[in-house]
Amino acid sequence: MLELKDVHTYYGNIHALKGISLTVGDGEIVTLIGSNGAGKSTTLRTIQGLNKPKSGSVVFNGTELHKLPAHEISALGVAQSPEGRMIFPRMTVMENLEMGAYVRKDLTSLKDDLDHVFTLFPRLKERIGQKGGTLSGGEQQMLAMGRALMAKPKILLLDEPSMGLAPLLVELIFEIIKKLNEEGTTILLVEQNALMALSIADRGYVLQTGEVVLADQADKLMKNDMVQKTYLGVE
Repeated sequence: MLELKDVHTYYGNIHALKGISLTVGDGEIVTLIGSNGAGKSTTLRTIQGLNKPKSGSVVFNGTELHKLPAHEISALGVAQSPEGRMIFPRMTVMENLEMGAYVRKDLTSLKDDLDHVFTLFPRLKERIGQKGGTLSGGEQQMLAMGRALMAKPKILLLDEPSMGLAPLLVELIFEIIKKLNEEGTTILLVEQNALMALSIADRGYVLQTGEVVLADQADKLMKNDMVQKTYLGVE
């Protein structure tokens, strides 16, 4: 479904991605793990068209994304729940969700998709008229994910969905990620909580300073010595 091939992305003179290559198959959960500054968020931003690669290719269902502007990439079925949530604080929960559907051309199933979001996140239905900026951190994460789902994505890019959340909420978010995948959504997950990410993923890539240093089935990565010591806290 998605393939990055030898992607190099820069921030000015800073070489953020140094030849990233990875694939995501239809129906998979693939996770990217790595420390801060490894290039995980930049990888998602490059897929979404927010950062243009200097070289290399990003291909989604046969379409070369690296040649398209971000809004056209969204219209193809690529949606992101970004790091830090980035909801619209002065807009209501409902207005934020409606913004997620902005690029959609097929609006016939809009109500069904809204109902689906409210089924996954009943708290959002309770807060439907509340301003996004007044929600708790957990509720804002739910809203960011719900907004992305309103785009009816073929692939969902999740950037640090557990960041800053209490352990119980982290478990809830990951249960929902698993449920979305079981319903047919392909997911590319960036997550600092490597244990949780690898526990639900099919495959994983380990990034260090803009390069893929390990790639394997998630269960094998969990048993890898370097992954255990560096990311899972195993002595």
